Amino acid sequence: MAVGLLFVVALTVLATRGGYVDETGRTIGLLDALYYASVTVTTTGYGDLTPVTPGARLAALLVITPARVAFLLVVVGTTVELLTDRWRETIRHDRWRTRVKDHHVICGYGVKGRAAARALDADGLDGRDIVIVESDPEVAETASADGYTVVTGDASRSRTLLEAHIERCRAVIVAPERDDTAVLITLTARELAPDATIVASVRERENAHLLRQSGADAVITSAETSGRLLGVTSRNPHVAAVVTDLLQTSQGLAIEEREVLPDEIGRPVSEAHGLIMAVVRRGTMLRYDNAALDELKPGDLLLGLPERRR
Repeated sequence: MAVGLLFVVALTVLATRGGYVDETGRTIGLLDALYYASVTVTTTGYGDLTPVTPGARLAALLVITPARVAFLLVVVGTTVELLTDRWRETIRHDRWRTRVKDHHVICGYGVKGRAAARALDADGLDGRDIVIVESDPEVAETASADGYTVVTGDASRSRTLLEAHIERCRAVIVAPERDDTAVLITLTARELAPDATIVASVRERENAHLLRQSGADAVITSAETSGRLLGVTSRNPHVAAVVTDLLQTSQGLAIEEREVLPDEIGRPVSEAHGLIMAVVRRGTMLRYDNAALDELKPGDLLLGLPERRR
């Protein structure tokens, strides 16, 4: 708008250039008109170009003066708006920083990161408790528009993760596009948040052990998992529907993790409430058909479908 106003003034001067006097005595051209427009709308006014005829002065009164006022409003208004937005953003960030705790940090807002954020949303987690760390400014803007708190920067750098207050988070989801980046992020995250749960995504299975050694509690092999599902589904088409239903946490089947109940202790896993598929005992996962699960013990974590409500 400011540039447009400059050209409006310059064209007005050109249209009435016969009514202007240049103290150098030269004929007023396009460059002179642009020069006059710039010094006029910025209220500098050196006085070397002057309207002398009634027509030129009338044009200055009706066109150039309103353009000068509009130019100042645009510049001042934009500056005030920018300062106000920054002030609001600073206040909002300060308030968030004082209260944030037990949140989830998602490193990377690509396909995997977006899906993870939506899964947490569907699971009932408040969007304000999801922090996205993204290095691409355009992608970060998209995450902000989706309602998440965003930290723009390289997630493998300590400073960036500290801005996300990773030391107070509950879980870290590592979902970059490259496996080597995932390793670096996991190493940094584990150093800064020794008690947080870190879940990492890796494209190639051969790199999964590197992420575990770096401190990841769980590693998801995206490419291999998708490939296996494609292979199984080609022989059993309905398997994909069931797996997809399990992944939709907001509807259909949903796997839950819970502690063993007092009335289940001492009983076999087959007699537990719900359909139990695995048990985590002292950090080790045991499948439902493991002989050690003939008797559930205190502290066991049961994973499976919840008991159907009547």
